Amino acid sequence: MAPSARLSPALNVVVAAAQKAGRRLLRDFGEVEQLQVSMKGPGDFVSQADLRAEETLRNDLGRARPNFAFLGEEGGESGSPDWEWRWVVDPLDGTTNFLHGIPHWCVSVGIEKRTGENSGEIVAGVVYNPAADELFWAEKGMGAFLNDRRLRVSGRRDMLSAVFATGIPFAKVQRKAEFSATLARLMPQVAGVRRMGSAALDLCWTAAGRYDGYWELGLAQHDMAAGLIILREAGGYATDPEGGDCYANGNVVSGNPNLQPKLREVVQDGIAAVSRVRGEG
Repeated sequence: MAPSARLSPALNVVVAAAQKAGRRLLRDFGEVEQLQVSMKGPGDFVSQADLRAEETLRNDLGRARPNFAFLGEEGGESGSPDWEWRWVVDPLDGTTNFLHGIPHWCVSVGIEKRTGENSGEIVAGVVYNPAADELFWAEKGMGAFLNDRRLRVSGRRDMLSAVFATGIPFAKVQRKAEFSATLARLMPQVAGVRRMGSAALDLCWTAAGRYDGYWELGLAQHDMAAGLIILREAGGYATDPEGGDCYANGNVVSGNPNLQPKLREVVQDGIAAVSRVRGEG
């Protein structure tokens, strides 16, 4: 596990809270058939486990830093609208995996510093996968780590040897079309594409060099906050398809410095192809 001597006081708080929530989720995971589950939308579930985990995190983080605002997947925003610091929390990223007994899900907590009236920067993050006991963590300028091991993105340069991760959109017809167009263009160029079901872990696995890149359109800030700082501190790049701020608009293309620009071109091409068909470009 992450040695506390390396962690700032704020990140120590996050690690303790994420591990506590993770232990409770792991107990629920062992009795998943007994959980009450509802649907928020197509393919989008929420369970008692999500709600309890977010309550645990909200309480523990709030006690430690009562001046921080809070943005959670289930409970939304709370705290002062003029916040300087904010927790950005996904209490259970990978709920569908969780509910099907697939041990690929995590607790994700980012620390965001306000940089403008409607903008902020993630300066630290923790992603904890209790089922594998893997704790990914990073602070701006301090590097990224998996437990106590320093992380570095892969060094691959050739698309033909690369493996990329993605997320499949559920609801919006245009997003589905853009995904299909991108996938059709990418598959002949690469060694493989994986869809594992947790955006936070996809970013962390890219940071660890397990994937060479990851793209997904239409994410929420809580999906990627912690993963973005971990990826960037491991030497990776993350932008939107046009090279802009993915955290602001939810469209992320990430990867090692050699392959992220190439992946971005393919995603751009897929989006443009759909726009042409729809008469938008």
